[in-house]
Amino acid sequence: MPQFTNAEGSPTPEPSSAWPKSTTLAPPTPLEPTSNPATTLSTVDTTTGYTFRTSNQTTEEINVTAFPSTTAEPITEDFYSTAEPTETTTFWPTTEIEPPPPTTTTSPTTTTSLITTTTSSPTAITTTSWPTPGTDTPLTTTPIATTNTTISTTITSASISPPDPPTTNETTPTTTTTHLPTINTTTTTPSTTSPFTNTSTTTTNTPTTAAPLVCSNGEEVDGVCVCPDEWTGETCSEVNFCNKTTLGEFRFPKTAIGWFAYSEEKCQKGTIGAGTPQASTRCSFKDGKPQFDESPQVFRCEQTLNDIQRNLTSAADLEILASSVQLLTSRPEDLKAENITVAAQIANTLLLSPNASETVRVAAVATVSQLLSAAESEEEESSTTQSLTLTLDQLSLNLSLTSNTSQLVQPNLVVQSAQIPVSDIQGVQFTTFAGLSGSFVANRIQLNTNVSKVTVDNGFIADALVYIRFPPGGGVERHQQRSNISLGFVLYQNSRFFPSRIYRRRRASLRVLSASIGGPDHGLVAESVEMRFRVMLPNKTSLHDFSCVFWDYGKQDWSTHGCSKGNSSDGVLRCLCNHTTNFAALWSFRENYEYAEALSVISIMGLSFSILGLVVTIIHHLKENLQTKSHQKQTKLTSKMSLLCIYLSLLAFIITFLSGVQNSSPQNGTNAQPSAQNQILGSDLHVEPDQGSCTAVAALLHFFLLATFSWNSVYGTQVVLLVRSMQRSLPPYWTPLSWGVGWGVPAVVTAITLAATYRVENPLGYRQEEFCWLAALDLSKRFSFGKPMFWAFLLPLGLVLIYNTVLLVLTSLTTCRVDPKLTSTRRSSLTKKLLVSFSLAVLLGLSWALGYLVLVATGTAQLVFSILFCVCTSTQGLQIFILFTARTPSFKASVRRSVRYVSSACIPRRSNKYYLRRTWSDAGTSETYRDIVDRDTSI
Repeated sequence: MPQFTNAEGSPTPEPSSAWPKSTTLAPPTPLEPTSNPATTLSTVDTTTGYTFRTSNQTTEEINVTAFPSTTAEPITEDFYSTAEPTETTTFWPTTEIEPPPPTTTTSPTTTTSLITTTTSSPTAITTTSWPTPGTDTPLTTTPIATTNTTISTTITSASISPPDPPTTNETTPTTTTTHLPTINTTTTTPSTTSPFTNTSTTTTNTPTTAAPLVCSNGEEVDGVCVCPDEWTGETCSEVNFCNKTTLGEFRFPKTAIGWFAYSEEKCQKGTIGAGTPQASTRCSFKDGKPQFDESPQVFRCEQTLNDIQRNLTSAADLEILASSVQLLTSRPEDLKAENITVAAQIANTLLLSPNASETVRVAAVATVSQLLSAAESEEEESSTTQSLTLTLDQLSLNLSLTSNTSQLVQPNLVVQSAQIPVSDIQGVQFTTFAGLSGSFVANRIQLNTNVSKVTVDNGFIADALVYIRFPPGGGVERHQQRSNISLGFVLYQNSRFFPSRIYRRRRASLRVLSASIGGPDHGLVAESVEMRFRVMLPNKTSLHDFSCVFWDYGKQDWSTHGCSKGNSSDGVLRCLCNHTTNFAALWSFRENYEYAEALSVISIMGLSFSILGLVVTIIHHLKENLQTKSHQKQTKLTSKMSLLCIYLSLLAFIITFLSGVQNSSPQNGTNAQPSAQNQILGSDLHVEPDQGSCTAVAALLHFFLLATFSWNSVYGTQVVLLVRSMQRSLPPYWTPLSWGVGWGVPAVVTAITLAATYRVENPLGYRQEEFCWLAALDLSKRFSFGKPMFWAFLLPLGLVLIYNTVLLVLTSLTTCRVDPKLTSTRRSSLTKKLLVSFSLAVLLGLSWALGYLVLVATGTAQLVFSILFCVCTSTQGLQIFILFTARTPSFKASVRRSVRYVSSACIPRRSNKYYLRRTWSDAGTSETYRDIVDRDTSI
């Protein structure tokens, strides 16, 4: 039985005995060997494992179907091979198909063409019928339909004269239908030059349906698995951490490879370093697996940063000092400004020390990484941190020359060094890929040392990258013929070491990427430097604009000189500069506001009834005052003025609220693209300049509501003075004082609020954008006591409500004590007492106290208080009408007169009117009775 070899060279299993054996014929005359035996290429069938040899061709992959057996022996040599012929075993079919009629050709020599293509379903397979002995019939093909991948194969003789057919036993030819799941197909076109065959091959890929991406331990983002720090790989299934362990007396948590772990044991209370971890160790990849260093660094709890700084001048062990300062800064949120300055100075000294080992440098870089998580820098820190950034740039150029590693990666800092040969270099790219936490991990850092353009591999998302392009046409060789280029990259998690006086950053995450070039020839410069930064926008925001900048050490701030910006598609900011230094992309975002919906039906109906009631109340009030006699006018005006002002201010508030509380000029309506100009931004939050209308509505609402409660307090004070002093008139200064308190105080508060918080370029310091009312929330969408909603409204309103409550209690107690009817136990007296108290409470606006309960309550209680607050406050005008107008005798009489007038206008009748006047001379008043007798009341 013949033997075949697979890709590894080992014999393949013997075919099954169920397959009939082919009749063996003498092989044809072989081709002459080629002059270049190295051109022979072995191609492995990925389905069967058989090896086919072809000469003078280049092929990536071939999928070959089994040829059916024929009455003549198949050619056992590959058609284009120059090696000795070997025996072959053919696949015998299970489905028999009649062969096509033979085709006769007069030419004994033909040109070979082996063409393999792939088409979509339905598919067909072309099988080859072998010529029968004793004929000149060339090889023919028969297509057979299948339901899978299609391979159309045409095979003819390759410049070979057919040999004389030997005597054989005839066998009926059969064919087989096969199903081949081919993915890669190869098209081979042989040359027609005789006696040798030259073959060129091109490969095409057939699109296949990819299996759904399953992220084992990460999240899928845009079809890519984004992994946490502890996992890596395309599906986040590869371990990238050291398990929690115990080394000696210290326990260490699970930690990503390359990072430091700090012991769970802390320095005890009462020591200088109370709360500081007592030991540290680093997770690294050793002996084929991640594991912690066996000897942790132990910290002396009585040591301080100042002690370490003093010992740097002595011959102390630098490794112990570097580890100690690293442990002391392991809680950056607790560091003060002076601690940050001292720690930065120590790290700078350690990195510059000629005696610093690799362990010392790693610990110093870890310290710098921790300082980047500390609070924002103060002015006195600026010089220290600026010096530290220059030291890191120098370290990135020399790291690969002075240590065994070329990369230092910590959660907030990456230092990458490279020594690259000058010859044939096009460009260098440094890339960091995205992770769930945003921290830096070594397996997400990539350095490509010779690329012609920016490249991001499939299956990855680049967070930040820098591409340095060198001059074409030997521009680099012109400077250095046989030396290396020193390249250094430093990536900062944020811009804490680059404090700007121009750009105010509050919520934007701003990464800084440094690129440096060094070498013997200091005149070597890059042709261009391209950067890309992926922005992480806060929730419910969108990108507004960005600027490409570098850090100018002379100005101590950002500059755009020599930099330009590209597009910002897919949330990636593209920048281009003509020099190397510390780069960043300053960007600003705009809020995507959720504007208030239309008022509910309850609110609209309640406010509408309140407007109607207040209008009727004001008209009736003015009519009664105008009918007052001249000698009673002053007294009536003094006593009724407060009520009229309450009605007017409340009516103005409701009308303004209904017509303008919804923002008529929303910012979301303007979706401007980033500008083409590269100018330094002033802030990371963009706010559209004020258009005026919404701010005016907010100011009017603020003023009218404060005025309503001010007049409530004035009226309550007036009632208490009259009731408790039993006086018939108020002091002469009461009128100007009432006007000053009722209208003046609200006007002053509104003016102060506008002056303190309103700016045309940023009106949101005074008002909200979602609806026209005072600002209440900070940038984190939490209630802020520094916003005008609290100190300009809630605080004064709360004080007024407390004062009005005291006035209500005093009035009720005084009235009950003086009037014997209100102290009676009769049911009618009790009802009157409750009605008087309720009416006064409504007028004083005590229902607004429910709003404070809405702020502090949660769950069902908050819902109940919200409904009660909405109903009570929206119907306050209606309540005032019912309690203070509709119940008065004068209003009832006016209604009766109006009804009778309407009735008399519609029904003609004759009547006699008799008037009887009875006068009391001592009282100075008169009362008129009217008796109307209808002579004809028939309708």
